[in-house]
Amino acid sequence: MPAARLFRSITERRDRPGLGTIAIMAAAGLGIVGLTVLNATDRMFVLAFIGAALALIALLWALGALVAFAAARVPRPRGTLARLALANLYRPGAPTRQLIVALGLGLTLFSTLAVIETNFSGQINRSLPARAPSFFVIDIPNEGLDAFKAIIGKEAPGAALVVVPSLRGPVTAVNGVPAAKINAPADAWILRGDRGLSYAAVFPPHNKLVSGKWWPKDYTGPPLVSLDDDAAKALGLKVGDTITVSVLGVEVTATIASTRKIDWQSLGFNFAILFAPGTLEAAPHSWMATIGVENAQERGVQAGIGRAFPTASVVRVKDVLGQVGELLGQLSAATRAAAPVTVAAGIAVLIGALAAGARARTYDAVLLKLLGATRGQVARATLAEYGFLAAIVAGLALLLGGGAGWYVVTQVFKLEWQPDWVPVVATVVIGGMVTVILGLAGSWRALSARPNAVLRDL
Repeated sequence: MPAARLFRSITERRDRPGLGTIAIMAAAGLGIVGLTVLNATDRMFVLAFIGAALALIALLWALGALVAFAAARVPRPRGTLARLALANLYRPGAPTRQLIVALGLGLTLFSTLAVIETNFSGQINRSLPARAPSFFVIDIPNEGLDAFKAIIGKEAPGAALVVVPSLRGPVTAVNGVPAAKINAPADAWILRGDRGLSYAAVFPPHNKLVSGKWWPKDYTGPPLVSLDDDAAKALGLKVGDTITVSVLGVEVTATIASTRKIDWQSLGFNFAILFAPGTLEAAPHSWMATIGVENAQERGVQAGIGRAFPTASVVRVKDVLGQVGELLGQLSAATRAAAPVTVAAGIAVLIGALAAGARARTYDAVLLKLLGATRGQVARATLAEYGFLAAIVAGLALLLGGGAGWYVVTQVFKLEWQPDWVPVVATVVIGGMVTVILGLAGSWRALSARPNAVLRDL
């Protein structure tokens, strides 16, 4: 065997598997996907998840190739160890792509979960309590409204009290077409079941006028209605169209005077269908109220309402927020328990990559020692290599996880974007440190190899 061939065999690329082997691997992968989809209750969700995972793996693989490509072409640093660390990113057998894919997938998942969780926690712990009332009260009888206000004034002087009329009824027709005959899209929720109805003279808070104009406070005339803008778009409605609502069996047809963008997170009373004055006042209806009081006044307010209005329902907002927070904690624990499986799989791939390149790394370490390098210098070069890769993986996971978390929070849950970046960054930094530790652990045998023993094995 020629000597050149002997030395090249240490680092040269191995032949790829044959087409038969690749076909068996592909069939096994498709079989696993097929079993997963067939056993799923929501198959479209599973297919979307698998597609997103495959797209992420392809993106990470492409970025890993880009890192190796860029490392081979950037200007060489002056330091010998820095040049060595940079060269290790694109040398034959370098685990650059495998490392970025393996740990990038796990850290991206952890980063995404951290972003979503901190947003949820921010909504529950910071935003909602700051603007949440103390109580919601529903089913206040119409004839007892004045007595209700008197109780609040007695038990909690200066309380923030908001009362609104409340009715219910289904939408029965749109532009004269019966609702049952409308081929409504999936987001046309306004046609399904009873809807909360109310009337108002002034424009409601936490709403934004999108089209049309608001009626005067002293309006008297034909029935007018203001509609939620999303509901109007789902049905293709515009200002001037008509909508018919059944109120206690009486059908009321009103003209759409305006559309509104509603902030459903305002923790106030919001109505998708809001009538102008003069249409619903004569119909039998009840009232709803939000009450903001001091902590010391809560007991007296709740007791006073319970004694005077036994049929009214009083909801203490703090209890509801506490239950939501507890549910969020359980959801977080479940997702965090499942997420380490992905990270463990990534670590397994990383260990395999390190093992596959162990011979070449041992050979490199021996040559450096023969040229006068100490074990500490070789270790620092390895530390620089894996530190650079860890920084890339952590930064990439932070970027991808932040983007995925933003989409879930703002587009899926329709919540405000307010993550707490400290735990998110801490998550990816710890992941990067794990990368460095594993890299050093995998290279420890190469660093400890004796040159004479390695050379005799060639």
